[in-house]
Amino acid sequence: MNLFRSIQGNARGCLLYEPLFILPYSMITTYVSVYMYELGVNEWQIGFITSLGLILQIFTSFISGYLTDRLGRRKALLYYDLLSWSIPTLIWALSQNFWYFLIAAVFNSFLRVPNTAWYCLLVEDTEPKDRSIIFRILQIIGVIGGLFAPLAGLLVHHFTLVPAVRILYIVFCISVTVMFIARNYATHETEIGLRKMKENTTVRLRDSLSEYIDVMKTVLSNRTLMTVFGVYICFNFQITLQNTYLSLYLVEALKISDALIGIFPAISSAAMLALIFLIIPRFQEKKARQYMIMGFALAIASKCLLIAALPGQIVPVILSTMLAASGSIIASPYLEAVVANAIDDEHRAKMFSILQVLVLLFISPSGVIGGWAYALDPRLPFMLIILAFAASIALIISLIRKEKNPVVEA
Repeated sequence: MNLFRSIQGNARGCLLYEPLFILPYSMITTYVSVYMYELGVNEWQIGFITSLGLILQIFTSFISGYLTDRLGRRKALLYYDLLSWSIPTLIWALSQNFWYFLIAAVFNSFLRVPNTAWYCLLVEDTEPKDRSIIFRILQIIGVIGGLFAPLAGLLVHHFTLVPAVRILYIVFCISVTVMFIARNYATHETEIGLRKMKENTTVRLRDSLSEYIDVMKTVLSNRTLMTVFGVYICFNFQITLQNTYLSLYLVEALKISDALIGIFPAISSAAMLALIFLIIPRFQEKKARQYMIMGFALAIASKCLLIAALPGQIVPVILSTMLAASGSIIASPYLEAVVANAIDDEHRAKMFSILQVLVLLFISPSGVIGGWAYALDPRLPFMLIILAFAASIALIISLIRKEKNPVVEA
């Protein structure tokens, strides 16, 4: 609460309504792939839907900077949140087969536009020194949301999986729609946003391509920025694989009941809360790079435990969940803050949209790769996750060395 009181303006308005998204999302995310599987979508099709959504997001990421500058942060956020979340959540609730999920993925792919707008609204009027606090609060909200995940397990136990998930998606649809409208009233357009709206009144998308090219050249010529982006890409690659295949692995390979898997997000949240109150307050901002390495190392250990677990064994999965939660709460806010501070405020919308394009170019094959790997051996996607974390650690070490021995960059 003390942290939240220190945040004002748009950041406060964005964070205030975030639970309306996080709470239903935390309850439903554990069951997404299992729900698809129960409705006849096989492992390869699940991976294909994931990859198609990511490929489409490359396009929406590219136009997100233009639309955010043209419409303004608030309008872009409201309009495209309704398009990319309210509509697909309703489709998911009514889904019957592969084609429903495919259509929902097309609508959901527009989420990159509100993602860019929300990111700009969240950080543009906030001092750089306060940005890690914002992402820490955001993570705390996510942690608290995870504590409600077992409620989904109770629903699944009572109604069986498919009816329970349909109910959760309907609740999700109503909750986020209320959130989008309420948040729009609680925020105001940023100073940079107002200026960009005036500058882009008569500018068409193709006319802004030259600015995109200039920003891309700036990004590609800055080795430090590319290193930070590299870590971000690896981080998002492993998130995609984990979100797509973890629950399926627990149910299919480790033979854990679908009603029981809802407890693992709560275990994750409990571990995070313990760290937030006992360990995180002792951390020093100047050691952010070292903390990221520590967090990624814990994540590697968690996946090694998961791979080693035998069917029916709960204890290794619980320990793996706690290690993964610890790694996430330690590393993620610092990574987000490092990325936010590495991006120039003046070109934040376009630079962030380019970052999203770079991320998606690398992670869009992850669904198909994960599906292929899972079909060969259910443990393979988690081995790929370990490699992604190892690459992240190597990149951060190189970043630390560059900061100790700075070189003038273009």
